[in-house]
Amino acid sequence: GTVATAQAQFAKPQPSKQNVSISREARSNQRRLLTAFGSETDSDLLKFNVLKFRKKQLKFSKSSIHDWGLFAMEPIAADEMVIEYVGQMIRPVVADLRERQYEATGIGSSYLFRIDLETIIDATKCGNLARFINHSCNPNCYAKIITIDSQKKIVIYSKQQINVNEEITYDYKFPIEDEKIPCLCGAQGCRGTLN
Repeated sequence: GTVATAQAQFAKPQPSKQNVSISREARSNQRRLLTAFGSETDSDLLKFNVLKFRKKQLKFSKSSIHDWGLFAMEPIAADEMVIEYVGQMIRPVVADLRERQYEATGIGSSYLFRIDLETIIDATKCGNLARFINHSCNPNCYAKIITIDSQKKIVIYSKQQINVNEEITYDYKFPIEDEKIPCLCGAQGCRGTLN
């Protein structure tokens, strides 16, 4: 597999037609408001500073869940910051425009992640390895919004011990809708759909 630090940029391979329709729906849902767990603490700032200077060793590789995934290359303890979800900060109007452009140009996946009502992170073309994190109904991580120097950031935290070569996952927490997106996580207790 390819070993890289969290700041590397990679182009996503072209998905199959079936995956394109699933990812379009997922992309639309992912732009909804993220439900963050817990509240910000002073230790978040300390952990974020440590993460900036001592990045976790992660790799992207083929995933049994969906196309590509993100995997640990070192043991990660519970309650550690794993990686920041980075990309361009854009407004909802720009996100809607970009989503239509991505679909029109055949980009099957985009990585739009809503921070709040006015801010969306677009990691489609300038993101990091965090964009490869797949959904699981029984994840080993969770997403949390923290504020550092008055700027909101999305950070992925470990819920439990993560072993070497274990896939990093979190629950996308898509809202319930009539048109269901099949879940491919295969976890014990899988809900069967992402929404």
